[in-house]
Amino acid sequence: MSARSDTLMSSDTLNSDTLNSDKLVEVRNLSVDFRSGETVAHAVRHVSFDIGRGETVALVGESGSGKTVSALSIMRLLPYPAASHPSGEILFDGRDLLRLPEPEMREIRGGRISMIFQEPMTSLNPLHTIERQVGEMLLLHGRLEPEAVRVRVLSLLERVGIREPEKRLDAYPHQLSGGQRQRVMIAMALANEPDLLIADEPTTALDVTIQAQILELLNALQRELGMAMLLITHDLGVVRKMAERVYVMNDGEVVEEGATKTVLSAPSHPYTKHLIASEPKGDPPPFDPKAPIVIETENLKVWFPIQRGILRRTVGHVKAVNGLSLKLREGQTLGVVGESGSGKTSLGLALLRLVASEGPIAYVGKRIDGLKSKAMRPLRKEMQVVFQDPYGSLSPRLSVGQIIEEGLLIQRPDLDYRARRARVGEALMEVGLEPAHQDRYPHEFSGGQRQRIAIARAMVLEPKFVMLDEPTSALDLSVQAQIVDLLRDLQRRHKLAYLFISHDLKVVRAMANYVIVMREGEVVEEGPAERIFEEPQDAYTQALLAAAFALEAAPSGVVSE
Repeated sequence: MSARSDTLMSSDTLNSDTLNSDKLVEVRNLSVDFRSGETVAHAVRHVSFDIGRGETVALVGESGSGKTVSALSIMRLLPYPAASHPSGEILFDGRDLLRLPEPEMREIRGGRISMIFQEPMTSLNPLHTIERQVGEMLLLHGRLEPEAVRVRVLSLLERVGIREPEKRLDAYPHQLSGGQRQRVMIAMALANEPDLLIADEPTTALDVTIQAQILELLNALQRELGMAMLLITHDLGVVRKMAERVYVMNDGEVVEEGATKTVLSAPSHPYTKHLIASEPKGDPPPFDPKAPIVIETENLKVWFPIQRGILRRTVGHVKAVNGLSLKLREGQTLGVVGESGSGKTSLGLALLRLVASEGPIAYVGKRIDGLKSKAMRPLRKEMQVVFQDPYGSLSPRLSVGQIIEEGLLIQRPDLDYRARRARVGEALMEVGLEPAHQDRYPHEFSGGQRQRIAIARAMVLEPKFVMLDEPTSALDLSVQAQIVDLLRDLQRRHKLAYLFISHDLKVVRAMANYVIVMREGEVVEEGPAERIFEEPQDAYTQALLAAAFALEAAPSGVVSE
């Protein structure tokens, strides 16, 4: 008998009592190292946790804490041999997954243990139809004959709440919304009715209403199938709703564990207290209703043509923004909220004259909607934008100094190299970074630091109007709070006018004086932020607020309908 077989037999014998216990998964003393050349990174250090049959357990922590690495170790999906396990065992039904032969592991992976990944658009194959991708899970594990797969795929799509599933079988991922793609991922994960579902940030990229639907769906499917769930998230509201028990991770270690209600209501470890206190708080700077108007528009329209046929004739329009009016004053933050596709970003781009629009747009009293590109160029330094994904918006080939000084080269040609470098250093200091950081590259910084660099790039030109397009959605809670504090501080000092676009209503409440609620290109409600949050009038606004704040209120394990 081989040494591997001896090891497996010994493991099975030693843990025979586990087979009869209520514990489905037992992770014991797990460590994970990553080697690159002579450098070794200790990503996970001596982590232990367990998951009972039918139980939901959450791993909580910020980016880099080791949550996903621990989960991928259960699936054996780490980049071996660069990754290694210096210590530990992962017992699944009493068998150590780290020591199973790969053929046996393939049977478990996708069969008895499935995983939903964070970003469905990058997890689904863009070249394959939905039917093929969901059906592949069934064919790989030999649960059905090929002729029965289509019927089963239809049943799964219907089960996860996709409307008219027969029309989605031949669709490709890019033809579905974010919520629909996430439902397809869930259908794939549940195809073989696993005993354990690992959900890695399953709602981070979704709108609040879609997030609530996905969480309710997972809850219902868990009850129906009796499966266990390992939930990986940094959103404590999701943990509060979904998990019976929680493990808090920091820097590769478990620092606190216990019943969700106990840990979140009476945390004992300083890091857990820090996480709970990290949600954006505070109020926006006081708003002066008599302050000068920075930018305004009336009956603004952004329509994108729908073209069909060989001659590409226009047969209709997508009305991204349809008849919207607003006034934004100095020192004011105008929050624009709504689900994906509501027209929020199209509105911001139109005000910046970056997409074609119809209707008057005035900047500090001067019409700009008819200006050509050359005439707009001098105004660009006063009208800036900060994008959602700092890593995608910063060139990896340029140093931080080169990224920030790019606008100065165009708008301030009178500055020499030394003066530009000094101005870049000042901009970095203003956002809480060091002047010496301008000689480093974006990949050397954390997500929060990269967003500070993106803000410095906008602020170096001393703008009056800044469009902030989901500037905190890709960040951990504590980093979100820091960026919100930074933006409010910059606004106070420079009397900036912000157009703040977000689907995170907690952040909007901490930032905005006035709120516009958009749906399908039109304004359904607007007014002072306090009134919108406390007394919403429109049913759509009420649904958005209910979905956003329901996670704070209900007991764990139950998502509000």
